[in-house]
Amino acid sequence: MTTTTTATASKPDTPGFHQTSELYQEKVAVSPPTHDGLEFWQFMIAGSIAGSVEHMAMFPVDTLKTRMQAITSSYKTPAITLRQSLGSIMKLEGLGGLYRGIAAMGLGAGPAHAVYFSIYETCKKFLSAGNPNNSMAHAASGVFATVASDAVLTPMDVVKQRLQLKGSPYKGIVDCMKRVAVEEGIGAFYASYRTTVVMNAPFTAVHFATYEAAKRALMEVSPESGGDGDVDETLLVHATAGAASGALAAAVTTPLDVVKTQLQCQGVCGVDRFSSSSISDVIKTILKKDGYGGLIRGWIPRMLFHAPAAAICWSTYESAKSFFQQINGRNGSVN
Repeated sequence: MTTTTTATASKPDTPGFHQTSELYQEKVAVSPPTHDGLEFWQFMIAGSIAGSVEHMAMFPVDTLKTRMQAITSSYKTPAITLRQSLGSIMKLEGLGGLYRGIAAMGLGAGPAHAVYFSIYETCKKFLSAGNPNNSMAHAASGVFATVASDAVLTPMDVVKQRLQLKGSPYKGIVDCMKRVAVEEGIGAFYASYRTTVVMNAPFTAVHFATYEAAKRALMEVSPESGGDGDVDETLLVHATAGAASGALAAAVTTPLDVVKTQLQCQGVCGVDRFSSSSISDVIKTILKKDGYGGLIRGWIPRMLFHAPAAAICWSTYESAKSFFQQINGRNGSVN
């Protein structure tokens, strides 16, 4: 039989001890509780890294999508396949054609995703009311996050898409920004903002709700989880849940993405110019020229983009969060 002895430290009844204890309690009391053990700025950095890695890795697929969605004729145009689009770019422009405009996305993706994830985590903390399985809270948090992040990303997304077009007249980011501002006004950078929000609100709601639900389901069957919700989630779980949520959300919102591309590229390289930024007007124009098929142009590269992009984004984001949690844990143990 093993006897366990528990040592209890006595507390000296001295003024100095009570003073130290009171100071310690006051220090603990003023330290704000953190969500997932992280501070707000750490969510921003993790999100910025995740967004940058996601968009840089998948940029060539995004270029193919933009080329397929940018209708360049007032008459019905035959749909081009993904293979035809890729072959045309490689033949006429080379590998560099797939990466034209990547710098603009680099400048926009980092800050936008920093806003995106930090607001998502903050809203999720307050809306979930202590229930980690509240899908409605996840969806609502995603909507709030996308409205804010789109305001940051949209101007650079306009520049990026105009640089991606075949025969783009712009020399680079600065030239594009100057010419758009002078020729079309500052409002041109936000002509598609309403459409982007209308598209990304349901996209993000579906994305986050599906991601959280898929992650919980995978954690239950994952051998690493052991049925314990406190066990560290694996990289494979995040990647798989992210890919499933990204693909589903992309498929549902493709028609609005076509509208967004049309508005952002209007008047450039033969793309139609619209009298207003009304979503319904653009949809009517597309239906008149190309029928319902025109509204799903580029759905294949869009899904091919968002499935792996979401997997990359979520796994990178969760890895960055884990890194900060370890750092905070070491600092806490030292203190």
